[in-house]
Amino acid sequence: MSERDDFAGQPDDESLNDLQRMLNEMLSGSGTAGAQFDPAMFAQAAGLPGDAAALQGLFATLQQAMQNPSGDIDWSVARRTAIDVASQGSNTGDPAAAERAFSVASLWLDEVTELGATPDAPRTLTRVEWVQQTIDTWISLAEPVAQSIARALTDAVSGQLPEEMQRAVGGFAPMLKSVAGALFATQLGQIIGKLSNEVVAGGDVGIPLFEGPGREGGVLIPSGVATFAEGLEQDADAVNLFLATRELAHARWFRHTRWLRLHLISAITDYARGMHINTMQIEELARDLDPSDTEAMQQLVSSGALIPPRTPEQDAAHERLETMLALIEGWVDVVTDDAVSRIPGHTAIAEMVRRRRAAGGPAEHAFSTLVGLELRPRRMREAAAMWRLVAERGGVERRDALWAHPDLLPSAEELDHPARLLERLGLAGEQPEDAPADEFDRALAELLRDSTGDESAAGSDL
Repeated sequence: MSERDDFAGQPDDESLNDLQRMLNEMLSGSGTAGAQFDPAMFAQAAGLPGDAAALQGLFATLQQAMQNPSGDIDWSVARRTAIDVASQGSNTGDPAAAERAFSVASLWLDEVTELGATPDAPRTLTRVEWVQQTIDTWISLAEPVAQSIARALTDAVSGQLPEEMQRAVGGFAPMLKSVAGALFATQLGQIIGKLSNEVVAGGDVGIPLFEGPGREGGVLIPSGVATFAEGLEQDADAVNLFLATRELAHARWFRHTRWLRLHLISAITDYARGMHINTMQIEELARDLDPSDTEAMQQLVSSGALIPPRTPEQDAAHERLETMLALIEGWVDVVTDDAVSRIPGHTAIAEMVRRRRAAGGPAEHAFSTLVGLELRPRRMREAAAMWRLVAERGGVERRDALWAHPDLLPSAEELDHPARLLERLGLAGEQPEDAPADEFDRALAELLRDSTGDESAAGSDL
């Protein structure tokens, strides 16, 4: 039997008992350790609510994890927390208006895309229902990160313990991992619960969150739609119709490209598995950090200073994911714009979608918090321009056929240089038939000729 096994079999070891007692007192906010520990500050630094009820629930969860350690994370904590947070807001909004919009939106999409309607009927959901039906997907994305954090915490604590307690950490490791997992599950629940107050539709995050029979037809959250419409000064029915069209475009894409679900989730998990916490950096920063300054602590965590530079493998996973999400959102933008051209004020609604995304929408917040990914709206605009160019040169059918297989999709290089994509598709020399010249382009060309006297200037790259 190894020295570690022999030691782990001694439950009365003084070092292990002292270590467990200290953690127990810290989590209860009382006793000797509690005299130097502020539970509210701990919660605030972790990005969690600091009110009395929330603190009581948080530390009860952590104590339960400590007393019943397990190698697996108890994700029921995330489910309960997310539902509790989602239940706190009001559920305003008109489900009937959204449901009426779906049938019209489907007809309009038939005219602008070759991707057919899904067999599942579109639905409206409350925020709580959205949480209940998407939480499993979120857990699958977050689990690699949670495991990395649990390992990092164990390594950090074992390195900081007094020498006389070093041997005890072998038997204490499962308890530390269990507490770290419970804390991460609580944080995940907070993220998803808050996200339910931001989303307006099932496709807002850019990945297929819904899976299973009857769930893939598209979703609108009426309370989110009502919040989105505030201050737009647009007719409520027009807003519902625009958002319903956009959501059904997402649903058609998700249904048609079922192989891409695994592609996306694999890219996210590949990125997340490479995450680890730089404990040496923590030690250096801790020397000048005031533990009572919770704002500084939050800034430290959110700044990414504790996360080492990405590995080459993470860079590759990041590029794949960023390119894929840009292609998806760019395609949805183009198809939606073509389908909703009849809606009065559709350009104002589209502009609000773009502003919301540029300011950091639900997708950006979720991925940034969970796996440190920052999605660039610029790439989405480039992707939209590329999809429109392919449709102009080769038609809608040629454009949508590129989703048939991953090898056909535009690469990151082709997204940067659409001319290379046109060359690959044999469309480099094609011009849209009977396409009228744009009035603005003609006026600009005339202006350039008048001001320079050189007709070649009209074709230059501005």
